[in-house]
Amino acid sequence: MRRALPAPAVGVVTSALLAGCAYLPAPPDPVPTSVVPTTVPAPGAEADGSQLSPDGFDAAQRMAVRIRNIGCGALSTGSGFALDAHTLVTNRHVVADSAELQLSTYDGRDVAAEAASTAGLADLAVVRTVDALPAAPVLAEADPQVGDPVTVVGYPLGRRLTATDGRVVAAVTDPLHTNLGEVLVTDAPVEPGSSGSAALDADGRVIGVVYAKNAENMSFLVPVSTLRAMLEDDTAFAPAPTCG
Repeated sequence: MRRALPAPAVGVVTSALLAGCAYLPAPPDPVPTSVVPTTVPAPGAEADGSQLSPDGFDAAQRMAVRIRNIGCGALSTGSGFALDAHTLVTNRHVVADSAELQLSTYDGRDVAAEAASTAGLADLAVVRTVDALPAAPVLAEADPQVGDPVTVVGYPLGRRLTATDGRVVAAVTDPLHTNLGEVLVTDAPVEPGSSGSAALDADGRVIGVVYAKNAENMSFLVPVSTLRAMLEDDTAFAPAPTCG
């Protein structure tokens, strides 16, 4: 596990954004309203981090899922995490425009995807699975405060299962979806492929979902309050668009 070095506080976000999966144009050009993952290879899953259970994986690693988006002529990768035994949470841009979604767990086991739905407001998606997922975390009751610790667990570059540490450094108006309201900014390192990763507090509870980073290597989270509100709204999600 690697810990991020302290970074300057974020004020107004004006730099180019990397949506966990692709750089976006900086102002004064219009900010795009959707993000497309970068095509990256997807090697075998490995584990990294503390060994707190008999098989060498802790609870945070057990609930992480790697996602391969097999599109029409392209392959991209992202991350997600179990919400319950047959539902995982990720980003809208991770699962959109797919012909097939391939899921694998912390131990390299393949899990069949049944259906994906995407949110219209936030960069969120849920995927239903045929096979059971190994473990699910607890969603925090409230958003973290500036200065609180955060750990991001996912598959940067589609490679090793990795946990990176940082702190919440700011809450800002979402630079990609202004109607969403505030999102969280952290200095926990993320890379392409980290999109959809769970951000956890010191007790292992989900406090947000990674969806972007900027040129200063600050990562952006959809806060858990927004995730909860979306999950409780029957109209928030619609079937994910496919490339066919």
